[in-house]
Amino acid sequence: MKGYLWAAASVLLVTVAQLSMKWGMAQIPLLPLNQINLSLISHYLIPLLAVFGGIAGYALSMLCWFGALLYLPLSLAYPLISISYALVYFAAVLLPWFNESASVVKTLGVAMILFGVWLITHNGEKSVQ
Repeated sequence: MKGYLWAAASVLLVTVAQLSMKWGMAQIPLLPLNQINLSLISHYLIPLLAVFGGIAGYALSMLCWFGALLYLPLSLAYPLISISYALVYFAAVLLPWFNESASVVKTLGVAMILFGVWLITHNGEKSVQ
């Protein structure tokens, strides 16, 4: 059970990290390095914090991943990461500031990923100690 909790924390953190970085980067204009100054940085402070918060989220996710690997076999733990693909997709579609579109094909693809994760974890539960 501990392994699944660590994996869930890792998946949630990486999902939030990806969404934070996407939102932050969408707010920041693409500029040459020689045009970046302190005034510009202060103007885009919130989006920059979101990007760096996302990077920190990835680092924390990795620490949680170490905990998952401590308790779960890699062949069972690694597919759990795929759950973040589904969470990011659904959040990007449902949260209005991402303005992403859903489609039947994308949703079916995500459903197939989740079904695959279910198959692997359902069959692998007997081998977890």
